[in-house]
Amino acid sequence: MKDCVIVGGGPAGLSAALVLGRARRSVMLIDDNRPRNAVTHASHGFLTRDGIQPAQFRRIALQEVLEYPTVEHRQAEVAEIFKQADGFEIVIKTGDRVRAKKLIMATGLKEVFPTIDGLHDFYGKSLFNCPYCDGWECRDRPIILIAEEPVILHMAKLLYNWSQDLIVCTNGKPLLSTEERMMLETKQIRIIDDTPISAFEGKNGQLKQIVLADGRRIERSAGFVIPKWQAKVDFSKELGYAVTEFGGITTDTMGRSTIAGLYAAGDAAYVRPSQLIYAASDGYKTAITVNTDLSEELFV
Repeated sequence: MKDCVIVGGGPAGLSAALVLGRARRSVMLIDDNRPRNAVTHASHGFLTRDGIQPAQFRRIALQEVLEYPTVEHRQAEVAEIFKQADGFEIVIKTGDRVRAKKLIMATGLKEVFPTIDGLHDFYGKSLFNCPYCDGWECRDRPIILIAEEPVILHMAKLLYNWSQDLIVCTNGKPLLSTEERMMLETKQIRIIDDTPISAFEGKNGQLKQIVLADGRRIERSAGFVIPKWQAKVDFSKELGYAVTEFGGITTDTMGRSTIAGLYAAGDAAYVRPSQLIYAASDGYKTAITVNTDLSEELFV
């Protein structure tokens, strides 16, 4: 039986594996190698790794983690998880099974984007979702912000710091009050909330035009599209843990879920998605919690 199985090999899961490996805990890291940031040209804001390619970040992290002999890595997809009296049984899609005293879910989130033709041709290259990750690269360019949620006002205020050539589009949904519209318009921010977007156009991943449903075309060279978020995997029915508004795992401040022995780290437990360095930090913290709980239980 392993001390801990970690499901998910993003920055949270890798960070947790590193901490537990250094704590001499037997760990299996199970990851399907389908990260959310796979389309991203570069990851930013991680000290000493600013601008690194996501695949390179993963290679470096795995190399460091696997230096510790008690850490094992399996590239696989988890099919089922069962709670048992002394821990958990994790069933991999190959049919293999592994048992663990503790389980960390670091499976992250998935994005649900508006249905707009061409969006995925540009996403990660000239369309993004996080200004802290990609705002610098879009500075002073003509950009568009697209969101179908009230968070659009907050995001518009943030993006104005990177570029004042800003258009805000609600994709045809009446999200802004009269006062909110006036607030943005006094900063010469153009608002399009009467017509949805039908398509993005450009070449080689570089955005050139936004095509509205009424036929109008707007020149833009970059944009931010705010998705809705869902849990990437959901074992809540099988395991019975409490979930957040987007289906993630509810935890206390140290990563413990509502089920004994089950923990969550990174985006899998956040109310809002995090940046790379934030997720790694959360994985570190959750691993310390797991190691502390294992140590305390030994003396009961």
